[in-house]
Amino acid sequence: MSWNLWWRFGPWAERQPAIAAVLAAERADLVGLQEVWVEEGGANQAEILAAATGLHAAVGEVRFRDGLAFTNAVLSRWPLRTVEHHRLPRADGSPSHRQVVLVTVDAPVGPITFLTTHLDWPFDASAARVAQVRAIAALVAERRGDPATAFPAVLTGDLNAVPDADEVRLLTGATAPTVPGLVFTDAWAVGGDGGPGHTWDRRNAHLAQATWPQRRLDYLLVSWPRPKPLGSVQRCWLAGDRPVGGVTASDHYAVVADLRTDLPRVGSADAGPIGPR
Repeated sequence: MSWNLWWRFGPWAERQPAIAAVLAAERADLVGLQEVWVEEGGANQAEILAAATGLHAAVGEVRFRDGLAFTNAVLSRWPLRTVEHHRLPRADGSPSHRQVVLVTVDAPVGPITFLTTHLDWPFDASAARVAQVRAIAALVAERRGDPATAFPAVLTGDLNAVPDADEVRLLTGATAPTVPGLVFTDAWAVGGDGGPGHTWDRRNAHLAQATWPQRRLDYLLVSWPRPKPLGSVQRCWLAGDRPVGGVTASDHYAVVADLRTDLPRVGSADAGPIGPR
């Protein structure tokens, strides 16, 4: 699952129970979160959600301003073997405040490399986002394990880019990839309902003043090559796209997917999914 939680914007206190309710209903095994708030010396939104859902939490680098931080986080049903934070570049290669959180999860299927990120948002910042996805792809290539045998890496995040943007095309192989031999399957393109999958949607009450709604900005991506059908997308859907108790949880809708977890066995039915249960 991937979800931008909209930090402390809007009616943030009223939105917290709705966020927790959506997470509890989806019961995802692995969750990438963006715009997570952290109080200096106080509460941490990811840890609060992890405690409520019985998940492990890994929080990204925090840099406080006026007592609050804005970061990414991972929630996992299984223990976290390693946790890394990596700063992403600007278009000129210098470090930006954007980051990626990378964890190795001790899952029943074996170690899973799982990442979440939040790229630059301005409409004219495609060059920065291209630099950022290039850095992420290089990192995945280093950490994903043997693509012939290992469970594929899963990249989640708010990429602030539509599917035909240069930065997304670099990841999905629609144009020459950053790392030869590494592309990503877009879960919505494979397992969605055939609709546009807008995660930034004018139906959302929080987007009444949005300049450019009706876009798919949030992604769940699975690395390729991989040992077929390990990690293959079974289905993909949106969550948090309906009010909970009259409150829409975030300005973004979440993306959720089921992935295949093991190779089929001779004489058996297809293997079951990893995802909401």
